[in-house]
Amino acid sequence: MSTNPTGGVPAKQQTGAVATVKNSDIVNNVLSKVHQFQSAGELKVPTGYVPENALKSAYLILQETTDRDGKSVLETCTPPSIANALLNMVVQGLSPMKRQCSFIAYGGKLSMQREYAGTVALAKRFGGVKDVKANVIYKDDEFAYEKTETGRTKVTKHIQSIDNINVNEIKGAYATLIFEDGSTDTEVMTFDQIKQAWQQGAAKGNSPAHRNFPDQMSMKTVINRACKLHISTSDDSGVFDEEENAPDFRVVESQREIAENANTQVLTIAPNEEPKTEPTAKAEPAVASENGQVKAAF
Repeated sequence: MSTNPTGGVPAKQQTGAVATVKNSDIVNNVLSKVHQFQSAGELKVPTGYVPENALKSAYLILQETTDRDGKSVLETCTPPSIANALLNMVVQGLSPMKRQCSFIAYGGKLSMQREYAGTVALAKRFGGVKDVKANVIYKDDEFAYEKTETGRTKVTKHIQSIDNINVNEIKGAYATLIFEDGSTDTEVMTFDQIKQAWQQGAAKGNSPAHRNFPDQMSMKTVINRACKLHISTSDDSGVFDEEENAPDFRVVESQREIAENANTQVLTIAPNEEPKTEPTAKAEPAVASENGQVKAAF
């Protein structure tokens, strides 16, 4: 189970001094790496976006976030996964305080999930989108759409009675992108298509949010697709990729270390393992020790 500042289950306040220091170090470690990437020209953040503020707010939220067993995610999730989630947030230029993203614990790992507001923010940032409107189509709604000469989709009719609104009778959903020049384009998905999209996620469409709020999750899904398709030609379209394509804190660090130590040592990385190097006097990448703390020399 995931939580966020608007509807979460507060974590127990039993976080010892060691745990507090451990996770504070993770945040500081990520911030240090963000600064390194910025200095090297490997990361550009949106104008007005302050990584320090975003990371601080994220840490406060994580302190109040629990997993499905009611335990603090800062206690149960691996340090590398926490670092990855925070780095992914900064790379996409999202703010948890603006409800643009949230954090989910799944299988002992933390992931950052982009929310509706975050997807819309990215569409506006990269795709020339002024606004996005989404609606759910229920059984017995009168709905029709057409293809224009330019290949865009236009909804020509949607009449909905309040009596039709039933989360157990969803037929589909659509999202309309309103561009800066006043033109529009609409993405329409059937509920079967939406459920197929859910199957691609870690929760397979079986999270509490999917089960309890399928209407809201349907709109989120169709908004994501509409925005992805629109900015697919953008140089920054990669920020719309799902979690599995997000930058990996360990991999980025490993690549940096390979460059720094070329011809001096052998670095071996096995799938799903932490980077392993021969001991040197150089700074090591962030890795989890036996007690769960993140160690990094700077």
